[in-house]
Amino acid sequence: MTAPVTVELLAGSEGPWRIASISARTGEGLPAAGRLAMREGTAGEASAPPRGGWRLRGVAGHLRYTTRSEATALAARQGGLGRPHARLAALIPIRKCAAWWSLAQDERRAIMEARSKHIAIGREYLPAIARRLHHARDLGEPFDFLTWFEYAHGHAAAFDDMLERLRATEEWRLVDREVDIRLTRETAGLG
Repeated sequence: MTAPVTVELLAGSEGPWRIASISARTGEGLPAAGRLAMREGTAGEASAPPRGGWRLRGVAGHLRYTTRSEATALAARQGGLGRPHARLAALIPIRKCAAWWSLAQDERRAIMEARSKHIAIGREYLPAIARRLHHARDLGEPFDFLTWFEYAHGHAAAFDDMLERLRATEEWRLVDREVDIRLTRETAGLG
């Protein structure tokens, strides 16, 4: 069995991603920082936050709300992270309210996909917008999910359109904290 991949997002004065903006959409924001680095490894002890910065952790694990057919369709269209032309990124940490977590998994799935069409909306923007979801709730982090997106300058308007559509859904009424962090990659690779 493969160990889960833990991802640390370290904001401070170093990293290949320049932080263009940090905007609190719902609830408390995050402190300003100049750069962001992404560090991947197996689950283990967390790094200390950078001096004068912050750290978020998540686990890129199995798909929790996706059916087999949806996972197959996503995999067939998904572009990989770290593509040279994808010089823009967005990190959107999200926390859902207690009412969301009090629902059974099938009830959450019904809100997320049957009524809000979360997966279907996201699939429309593949492969132009690459994405990866990191689960953070079980690590005791301040957010439940860390959503990471990468895209080229020419797809920035499409990315904003996708977010507008998702934020208008029933599912998003159950978000009680969301921060929108926009980034620009100035060097190749994820960091």
